[in-house]
Amino acid sequence: MTYKLHFADLLPYWDLLLKGLVFTILLTIVSTVAGTALGTLGASARTFGPRWLDRLTGAYVEVIRNTPFIVQLFFIFFGLPAAGIKLNETTAAVLAMTVNLGAYSTEIIRAGIQAVPKGHIEAGASLAMSRLQVLRHVVLKQAFEKIYPALSSQIVIVMLGSAVVSQISAEDLTYAANFIQSRNFRAFEVYLVVAGLYLLLAIVTRAALRGIGRLVFRGPGR
Repeated sequence: MTYKLHFADLLPYWDLLLKGLVFTILLTIVSTVAGTALGTLGASARTFGPRWLDRLTGAYVEVIRNTPFIVQLFFIFFGLPAAGIKLNETTAAVLAMTVNLGAYSTEIIRAGIQAVPKGHIEAGASLAMSRLQVLRHVVLKQAFEKIYPALSSQIVIVMLGSAVVSQISAEDLTYAANFIQSRNFRAFEVYLVVAGLYLLLAIVTRAALRGIGRLVFRGPGR
């Protein structure tokens, strides 16, 4: 059987694909900022916090890292309403991605913090800096520089994993693909195009993160 490609059948739906692409990009940006912030707090708590907070944070990390992302998403969107917490599709998607990235980035950032020489921390303390100042100005910058490649890779992984938010009707790129193929039945063409868009998005995201890393950790012009 010879299959004929009809990419022209996708043209009437280009606006849906664009809308889905923009949604995925915004979802990634928001969850990256929030997830990294959550991971920083978690890593700081595990490294410098009291023992009970270390254990509590560790339990959160283990639960998230050892359960499927789609189950976490369904728990937030379908499970929380049973407890009286109702979230719309977009909010649930952002929260699920933030919690997921937060758990992974907690351990990534903690590894970076532990790699900072103790002498640097002691030097900051000897300059009468508070623990918060030492953490902010001495520890975290060095830690992030050490783990930035690993953190960047995790951000891309979470971005690609965001495709499952279409299962709760969040209007991302995969949701657009599902909608289009249900209308024109050109599943091969639409998913091929969407796969290409995800590939392009991953490449662009990695390049953007590399550029940000060079700017933040090495300074402009180097």
